[in-house]
Amino acid sequence: MAPYARRLIQQAGVPRVASVTGLPPAVALQQQRGGVGSRSSVGTLTTLSNTLRMLFSRVGDYPDGAERLDSDAFSANTPAGACPHCHGVGQVYAVSESSVVPDPSLSIRDGAVAAWPGAWLGKNFRDILRVLGYDVDRPWRELDRADRDWILFTDEHPVVTVNFEREAGRIQRPYQGRWTGVREYVLTTFATTRSAPIRRRLRGYLDASPCPVCGGRRLRPEALAVTFAGHDIASLTALPVERLTAVLEEAVGAHDPDSAAGTLLGELLGRTALVVDLGLGYLALDRALPTLSSGELQRLRLATQLRSGLFGVVYVLDEPSAGLHPADTEALQEVLLGLRDAGNTVLLVEHDLDLVRQADWLVDVGPGAGSGGGLVLHSGPVDGLAAVEASATRPYLDPAYRPVVNASPRAPQEWLRLEGVSAHNLHDLDVALPLGTLTVVTGVSGAGKTSLVRVLTGAVRDHLGLPDEPEEDGEEPDEDTEDTTAGEADDTAADDVEPRPEVRRAYGLEQVTRLVVVDQRPIGRTPRSNLATYTGLFDAVRSAYARTPEAKARRWSASRFSFNVAAGRCPTCKGEGFVAVRMLFLPGSYSRCPTCHGSRYAAETLEVTRGGLSIADVLDLDVDQAVEALADIPAAVRGLTALRDVGLGYLRLGQPATELSGGEAQRIKLATELQRSRLAGTLYVLDEPTTGLHPADTERLLRLLQGLVDGGSTVVVVEHDAAVALAADWLVDLGPGGGDAGGRVVDAGTPVEVARRALGPTGSHLARRLSPTG
Repeated sequence: MAPYARRLIQQAGVPRVASVTGLPPAVALQQQRGGVGSRSSVGTLTTLSNTLRMLFSRVGDYPDGAERLDSDAFSANTPAGACPHCHGVGQVYAVSESSVVPDPSLSIRDGAVAAWPGAWLGKNFRDILRVLGYDVDRPWRELDRADRDWILFTDEHPVVTVNFEREAGRIQRPYQGRWTGVREYVLTTFATTRSAPIRRRLRGYLDASPCPVCGGRRLRPEALAVTFAGHDIASLTALPVERLTAVLEEAVGAHDPDSAAGTLLGELLGRTALVVDLGLGYLALDRALPTLSSGELQRLRLATQLRSGLFGVVYVLDEPSAGLHPADTEALQEVLLGLRDAGNTVLLVEHDLDLVRQADWLVDVGPGAGSGGGLVLHSGPVDGLAAVEASATRPYLDPAYRPVVNASPRAPQEWLRLEGVSAHNLHDLDVALPLGTLTVVTGVSGAGKTSLVRVLTGAVRDHLGLPDEPEEDGEEPDEDTEDTTAGEADDTAADDVEPRPEVRRAYGLEQVTRLVVVDQRPIGRTPRSNLATYTGLFDAVRSAYARTPEAKARRWSASRFSFNVAAGRCPTCKGEGFVAVRMLFLPGSYSRCPTCHGSRYAAETLEVTRGGLSIADVLDLDVDQAVEALADIPAAVRGLTALRDVGLGYLRLGQPATELSGGEAQRIKLATELQRSRLAGTLYVLDEPTTGLHPADTERLLRLLQGLVDGGSTVVVVEHDAAVALAADWLVDLGPGGGDAGGRVVDAGTPVEVARRALGPTGSHLARRLSPTG
């Protein structure tokens, strides 16, 4: 490379390692959701869609006289293939009176038109109607039909002079207000907004129906007229991969293996077989990626890599068993062993004991986490770990180890019953969940667990009058933030919106007074959001620094100690802690800020210390260290203790949110919730909280969940971990398979009862875990 380019690359810093030898090319497959848009699908990620479109283009059965189509014509994401009426979405949206005016007993002033925005713009619409002569104080249902229709559906845009009604002590000048009909406002804003929260809110005021032109299949009629093996491409992509494989296998015999069709079919069958082997055969090619778990995404990426035919490569996988039922782990194990046998090296970061036991070589790091870890306790065959007493993993690999069973489960007093549940593969399902207990929803991957919980939370939100989704994945900066952005713009305004699950009836909702959903969505989307700011404990720390004699002498408030405020942060990196190095022909790199050296703060701000620590030093502490260093700040200690209790004592307070795993983000949210006073009647819903947890930390987490139930709350957990299932008061097991083979309640009862009956894969697995021979 040119000397100039070398100088830029050197700024990125040198890795902190003495030497690396014997390292072949590497492929890293992490648990991350980056780069998945709502139009991305299982087919696009695995490239199966590309090959299938080529198959239809080259060897599809065309109607007589039809012109042969290019492969792009079979994609709903291209102008050549998208249905011209719905633009490839598959649905059309309409506004009706009932959708935008849910309560006709209200007047316009009292909010009859629920689809209007809040604050000034909604008031503007109301005032324009008042000037136009409409009665904004009569109940909506008492207005004339002609008046209601004009307000909702007119395409006229009259402009009037609005004189504000007198408000307490406020004088506002008249202005020219332009009227927009409710239908036009909702449809235009829904189609053009770049704000995800606004789009989600407006979606609730729209009636969705399949596109009348494509029938919801998203493609042009010319593409849908082409068939292969009796199916059009939309019907094939809607099939679970297992069934798609069967259709393709039947077609293979009718084609010469050396022909274009034979070659393409061989490629398709090779890739679909890998998807099935990885336990994902229940997925359809048109399944949107945002609806998948991080574990499912990682295994799909693995399926793509396996087909590449590489050898002599190091595959580094971050917990490939995440989101995988124990019944499917054996299939994953066979795939990983196949990679090894093909001449590759497979390195797993893994907590699943079944996979660990099958390893050829085990590296155990510890003995604790964070500053208490970092030592290689064992590097060798798995059975050699038995001699390492300092290892926290050793007890769980002992052949005699058995998970703790809840010998005296709590008896249900009240029930929350859902009838007629419909979502994905759940069809008119009835289920009962006991209140005041720890309930675990189990089942193989794709059985419908997450869909069921979405219905549950949706029903509770409706009952409590809450919005559809909490806005937990946005920025969580300091409250004094002056110029941070409010998160990234949403660029999927024209994309399809996941239809909301349905439930016909729900009983027992009156017993629930509060809902807390603890999921694995990120706690922030930029490095400015971190552990300390999200939990709120940094507010108490900044206030403590503002009370120091030095800060008082300088008349500094708590905002001075925020890296989001211009006065206190480093002027070079603007509080980022690093500077970007842009290169013309290589990806940009980042290096530590040359002014603040990564501290994020201006030098003057760091002159104020407390207990010998500057504010930047505090952010560099891990949670365990901070509990002692900040012991005289009760508000901070409360949050730090909660973080330590959920097994996150190793995280640094200033660790950027972008560096946290989904499991860590979920436990941070749980710790934030644990700081609050326990409220009887609260429903906690957790989605696989043991992701990324060592078995010892899982036991600690279970004690916390049991404490929530003891305080009068209800905890519902979606989980595969046998230790969590056996500790529950009640199990609801879905299945028996995934996709179309699932969606039913296989069994429900106490863990011991489910294990004794062994009616499905979960019951059989629990029975084996409880048996003396394991």
